Order: sequence, then structure tokens, then C-alpha cells
Amino acid sequence: MTQSVRWMGSSESEFPAVKPSRRLSSLKFLQRYPIFLLALGPPIFRENGALKGFDTSQAHFSFWNVFQVAWIALPTARAIIRLISARSLRIPRQIQTVLRLAFFLGLLYMISVIYSPGRAVSAEFSVLYFGTMICVTEFIVDVYRNPPNWVQCLFQLRGLSFFSLIVILATLLFDPPMVLSNIPGVGIRLTGGVVGNTGLLGSVIAIISAYSFLSSLESKVQSTFFFLVGLASALISQTRGVEITLLIVLTILGVQWAKTSGRAAYIFISGFIASILVAGAALVAVGGGRVWNAFNRGQDTSGIATASGRTEMWTYAFSYCIQHPWGMGYVAGFRFYFTKTLDFYLGSGVAKLGTTHNAFVQVLADAGWLALALYLIMNARIVALGFRFAKKQILVPLASENAAPDGIRCAMLLLWFCYINGMESSDFDTPLRQSFYFQYVIVAIILGASARMLVASRARGPSLVR
Repeated sequence: MTQSVRWMGSSESEFPAVKPSRRLSSLKFLQRYPIFLLALGPPIFRENGALKGFDTSQAHFSFWNVFQVAWIALPTARAIIRLISARSLRIPRQIQTVLRLAFFLGLLYMISVIYSPGRAVSAEFSVLYFGTMICVTEFIVDVYRNPPNWVQCLFQLRGLSFFSLIVILATLLFDPPMVLSNIPGVGIRLTGGVVGNTGLLGSVIAIISAYSFLSSLESKVQSTFFFLVGLASALISQTRGVEITLLIVLTILGVQWAKTSGRAAYIFISGFIASILVAGAALVAVGGGRVWNAFNRGQDTSGIATASGRTEMWTYAFSYCIQHPWGMGYVAGFRFYFTKTLDFYLGSGVAKLGTTHNAFVQVLADAGWLALALYLIMNARIVALGFRFAKKQILVPLASENAAPDGIRCAMLLLWFCYINGMESSDFDTPLRQSFYFQYVIVAIILGASARMLVASRARGPSLVR
């Protein structure tokens, strides 16, 4: 049968008939939308020191490498089969633009293989990037005709995060070095290591639960429980970037909620003033110096001024890309050149030093200035779509449609977390890192819900959207 590919824009009068979306069991939901499984990792389950002294810019093979790639390959293969077998593909033009930018960015990553010092690694990560984008595309195409319960998408993401935290805690009992980090002057931190990202997982749980609590999407008791679990997990990671980012995102959520009514504004302002008074009392009781030292993990002035050495990495990346506008080569480039320049090959964990610790600078280092421009434009368009439809409501008697704005609003908060935390972590731009897949699952929710609202509003008339 010949496949009919129709891109939404020229002919949008046909709106697919759908049934009200009911919540599925977790197993059926993951079978229906396997892209969410990517949020679990993929897990590595090997000790942090396993690659100590090994040049990770060059290809190497092990059981866990094969397992990681297979974890991504399975949902990618399913997505490709479903896209090929689809009788028609309908994606609104605004969403098409984002996807085209994403695939063009991947093309630049693939081109960077030519000049990468670790061609096999760059090629592998480029394929993994394309696989993720294919999964996002298939999800958007799928939800056009079969929209999920968008609130359930949020709860499933929270459930997977909670499951990952349980795995981290279980690993702590049997093999603590896998999930603990012992940093001189800082102490022992439960970061999750190679099993998961404790700070990210806790923050996702806290943000979704806080939104659910304020929007009455579930029982207050359940929201409160998960919020406290998420908050505790984020704090246990002892990561300043996570703590600051989570505070900013929760403040944004509070401000948005305060705008909904006079009572909400009164509660928010009262709570804000009370928190300032409590913080002031704590500073007086404990001492400003002790609080400052605890927050900065005992770092000296030079460590604070350079953001724990991050500014040196950024300066190196910018300096290199001024002379080489095409970048260093996807993922492998910075790992090779930076560690070689500082002679960190022997006796150091190169895997930890192989990133710029900034998602935006990482894109620049990977494939140059054009790649950074595409990345910024792509994310600007995603944010624009999110803002546009977060303020709207579809007036149709389908729970799956009316829940779309809630899905977009909460997903936008999660995306803001990724962007802000990405200023001190490049994991959001590196495949095989949990943060990378979380960000693109969140993007898939925003684009999928936005596509659904676009089609619904155009097909049924502006009067049904407010």
C-alpha cells in the first residue's frame, strides 16, 4: 500500500475522530508510548571508577555499552516501523519547523564525525541522537490520532522518576560506591552515580507534585507525599545547581498560581514573606558564615569565582571555536582536546572531565557556531509554542483534549528546569545520559500537546479555543 504523507498546513479540515482518553495502567501506557522508557536512563550499573584513566573519546566495547545502545535501539526500531507503516503522517507546520531544526542539528553532528578525534564515538552518539528524534517524531504523529491522557503523561514521568530513585536506594544498600560521590572538602553525596541522577529525579518529582497540588489534579495527600520525597532527594544530592534551579522553578510556579485568584495571591505573598523571615532567623541563629560555607561546600574564593572550574572549560571551548568555527566533533571532541591540553589522561576520571558542564557551550564545542544557532532557534520555537498554548483551553467534551494545557504548563516548568540547570551541566545535550532523555521526553509532551491543540483549533474553529 502506498503511504500517503500529508503535512498539516494546506489542508486541515479533516480532524480525526477520537474517543475520550482514559488512564491506562502503567504497563499498557509504556507499551503504548515507549518513548517514556527512555527516561529511565539508560542505566549503566558500573562503578564510577570503571573508566578511570581510560580515554573515553575513543571507542571501546563492554556488556554495558551494548546494553545501553540496545535500550535506545528498541524503541527507535519500533518508532521507525510505525512511521513506515503509517498510512498518513500529519504534523502541523509549526511542529515541522522544530523537527526540521532538530534533524538539521543532528546532520551537523554527523558531519562533525569527519573531523572528530574519535570518529567511532561521534558516529555512535550521532546515531543515538537521531534515534531519539525519531522517537519524538513518532510520538507526535501517534498522538495526532490517539491522544493520551496528558495528565497521565506527567504522572508516568513522575512514577518513572520515583522508580529510578528506588533503584538508586537499593543500589546504595548493595554497592554504595556506584551511587555515592566522595568529594574532598564536600563530603559524601548521594548523586546516583551511573545508576541515575538523584538531583534531576527529585526535582522532576517535586515540580510535578507541586503543580498537581496547586491544580488539584490528584489528592492533596498524594501530591504532598511525592513533593516531600522529591524535595528530599534533590537536597540529598547536595548539588548547588539543582538546588538553585529547583528554587527558581518553584518560584515561577508560585507566581503563576498567584495570578489565578486574589486568594492565591494572598497565600503566595504571605508564604513568601514568611519564608524570608524564617530564613533571616536561621541566618541569625546559625551564622551567616556557616550557612555560606555550607552552601558553597567549603570552596575557596577562586573556586566560587570560576564556578568550580567551569568558566575555564567554557573559555577553552570559546577560544577553540573562534579558531575552528565548526567545533571539535560531537561528544568525543571536547573529551579529547580538553583532557589532552591539561594532561589529564593518567590517573584521572576522563569521563567526568569530558564535558563543558554547560549544555549550550557543549553544542558549540560539538559542532560549532551554526549548531549553537540552530539549537537556540529550535528551543526558542519550542518555548514559543509552549507559551502560546499554555494559556489556551480547548472547549470540547474530551478529557484528553481539555487536559492538554495542564500537560503543557507543567512540561514547560520541567523544561525551564532543564534549561536553567543546563547552564552548569552538559548532560542535557549528551546521549546516554538520563538528563538528555528526560529533556526530550518533556519536549515530546509539549510538541505533541501543542500539535493536538493546533489541529483541534483549526479544524473546529477559533470559537472552541480560548
